[in-house]
Amino acid sequence: MKLTASLRSAFTPTGTLRAAINLGNPILARRDADGAVRGVSVDLATRFAALLGAELELVVVDAAGKSVDVVLAEQADIGFFAIDPLRGEHIAFTAPYVLIEGYYLVRNDSPLGANDEVDAAGHRVVVGKGSAYDLYLTRTLEHAQIVRSPTSPTVVDTFIEQGADVAAGVRQQLEADARRLGGLRLLGERFMVIQQAMGTPKSRGEDAAAFLAHFIDTMKASGFVAEALARHGIEGASVAPAR
Repeated sequence: MKLTASLRSAFTPTGTLRAAINLGNPILARRDADGAVRGVSVDLATRFAALLGAELELVVVDAAGKSVDVVLAEQADIGFFAIDPLRGEHIAFTAPYVLIEGYYLVRNDSPLGANDEVDAAGHRVVVGKGSAYDLYLTRTLEHAQIVRSPTSPTVVDTFIEQGADVAAGVRQQLEADARRLGGLRLLGERFMVIQQAMGTPKSRGEDAAAFLAHFIDTMKASGFVAEALARHGIEGASVAPAR
């Protein structure tokens, strides 16, 4: 698609491209030892800003829900989200660019051995507030109680502190916490696949949504997304197939 002045204006109403970056998902973004924010979402935002010929401003948050909030409040022009129908009411999503696995974590001595045993009365499942896992499990769990941790990276600590039965989240984050704390294990298979996409407020118009969608399609097809995942040492996530 051809970049026009109206499209550039739709994405940069303040004169800069403001990109919401969520540090709650280490597959997409994280702070390095020097404090710099890096990751595949930052790389995509940087490339998109260059395409627009605009300066980039990172709006850094620590939770997925906060990322959604700043985009809905139009304090950011683009963001990086798990596709979800509730969020899709007001955010125009691209096709997914990365697929991420969601897993359950339990204590080593837990009687739970399979995903279908989790949704039972009396079980408490900890999720990051406003995360894709929160939205999905809120819709699908019928008997277990959901406990919401402030952010996804604090899920396992909340799980331990509250003596809950299950923690739910990004496999890589859960595995890292299991190594850090010990005495924990993942159940044997994923309970969902998260489709990570870029998004912009629907108020920016259909042309803007189409332009952003074309950008993501191009970044996948060119190998940019795969190269970014490799460059940042990300394992356990895969490039979403072309549509």
